[in-house]
Amino acid sequence: MSDGPEWFAPKRYGYGSGMPISWQGWVVTLAYVALLIAASVAFKDQPLRLVAVAVPLTTVLMVICARTTRGGWRWRWGDDG
Repeated sequence: MSDGPEWFAPKRYGYGSGMPISWQGWVVTLAYVALLIAASVAFKDQPLRLVAVAVPLTTVLMVICARTTRGGWRWRWGDDG
């Protein structure tokens, strides 16, 4: 899985990505947060529209994280392997 870019570190325990380890990972994370904040301000009185925006944003973030995590997404028990 190390043929592609590595923007996020794997979690030590569990499944998924940890913290960003490159500037690209930080840009993706900060863009996600900024878009989510903007959507929550724009749709503060319309919760269904906020959810309709937040779900695709989160899905896109998860796909990017899954494809750019060092070692890929898999269950980890805390060991180095």
